Amino acid sequence: MDITTQLLAGFATAATPINLMWAFVGCAVGTAIGVLPGLGPAVTVAMLLPITSQVEPTASMIFFAGIYYGAMYGGSTTSILLNTPGETATMVTAMEGFKMARSGRAGAALATSAIGSFVAGTIATVLVTLFAPWVANAAVQLGPPEYFCLMLLAFTTVSAVLGKSALRGVTALFIGLAIGLVGIDQITAAMRYTGGVPEFLDGIEVVLVAVGLFAVGEALYTALYEGKSTTSIQRSGRVHMTPQEWRRSWPAWLRGTAFGFPFGTIPAGGAEIPTFLSYATERKLSKHPEEFGTTGAIEGVAGPEAANNASVTAALVPMLTLGIPTTVTAAIMLSALQNYGIQAGPQLFTNSADLVWALIASLYIGNVMLLVLNLPLVGLWVKLLQIPRAPLYAGILIFATVGVYGMRQSAFDLFLMLGTGLLGLGLRRLDFPTAPVIVGMIMGPMAEAQMRNALSIGEGRWGVFLERPMSVALLLVVLAVLLLPPLWRQIARRA
Repeated sequence: MDITTQLLAGFATAATPINLMWAFVGCAVGTAIGVLPGLGPAVTVAMLLPITSQVEPTASMIFFAGIYYGAMYGGSTTSILLNTPGETATMVTAMEGFKMARSGRAGAALATSAIGSFVAGTIATVLVTLFAPWVANAAVQLGPPEYFCLMLLAFTTVSAVLGKSALRGVTALFIGLAIGLVGIDQITAAMRYTGGVPEFLDGIEVVLVAVGLFAVGEALYTALYEGKSTTSIQRSGRVHMTPQEWRRSWPAWLRGTAFGFPFGTIPAGGAEIPTFLSYATERKLSKHPEEFGTTGAIEGVAGPEAANNASVTAALVPMLTLGIPTTVTAAIMLSALQNYGIQAGPQLFTNSADLVWALIASLYIGNVMLLVLNLPLVGLWVKLLQIPRAPLYAGILIFATVGVYGMRQSAFDLFLMLGTGLLGLGLRRLDFPTAPVIVGMIMGPMAEAQMRNALSIGEGRWGVFLERPMSVALLLVVLAVLLLPPLWRQIARRA
């Protein structure tokens, strides 16, 4: 069956009334969450994961994809009107977008952001449609040594590269790896790190930890340290662009997409790098450099927003084809698949083809929905910014509590959720990244299994990782990721 036939079958599934309803609700909820400062798709998906556990898998994944996508659209509204990025990937949008808003051009900034997100998201979805099956076919040829080295690369990039401190990122990763080891060893059936607690025999639920770290931790942090903060909202005006602004925006959209998609497909940990690269490129190529940093340049909004959304879409490629999440939201979506007994990886396109192609088709549909939701209804989203934080985060805690208790009707789970919430509060307060905790917890057991399988193939010899060209190449990339940034900083310091 060729790609066109499979995609049409995916549209037939995604276009059913119930799946369209889930896609629309996901896009609307994601946009609203993206608009509200301090929240993000990871918090929302983690909070709703227990509640949607009884929903059919395809509908559930379409819903979460809508939230994931919508939050990227909505986050630009907060960045432009409040100078408050909801996600680190929208920090660059705030740099020029807020200056445009202060100079009375908020409508143009919001328009180029929404249309650029649509253009980049659509192009990236087409590329996912074309390349994801090819990547899955190629991944079938990989053995345990290559998979372990690939996961080692993901660990390295997610924890050591994008955080402010490599040591803090690695520490957070080891916390996640340690949590992932709790329970019964799948190979030897030995109990590990259970402390005699019966509830730990089956391991610690990823959903529970995700809800605690993100939803509860974020609510506690906001209540303790940000509860009294106030922000001034810039007027959005009519969302439109002049012909000149159109001419300045479309090349930036295409360049931003070219930056964002490759970075999303590799285990590099997010959209921060391509958005900064896009901003630097637009600033260098712009015919109006005097607008950057002063009145606001529209290219400085168009390019990074396109790079952000292209990267977000491309992150589905390694998640679906290799089972490797490159963002924390993708990691939580991966845990949702595991809750349904579905294992992401090369066989997913064979064993669960209906789900995969319905999910890809829903991205096309969601892009159109989000464009309709964001351009005419921007005034409605701005009104969400007037919701007081106290009832907002109180509602989040209620949702989190009901969802976690509903999984197993266990009071122990609630105490564990609160404990991980306090851990999330401590990590946030001490500026430790939380994404490596979830990535380590989900991928740790998988990496352990691949390492054991590789050693079994090599009859106990660690040299098996150096006997295959692909695993050697991946190990060299890991070393480059670890060693090149410090060397570059040393060279720059001396220069």
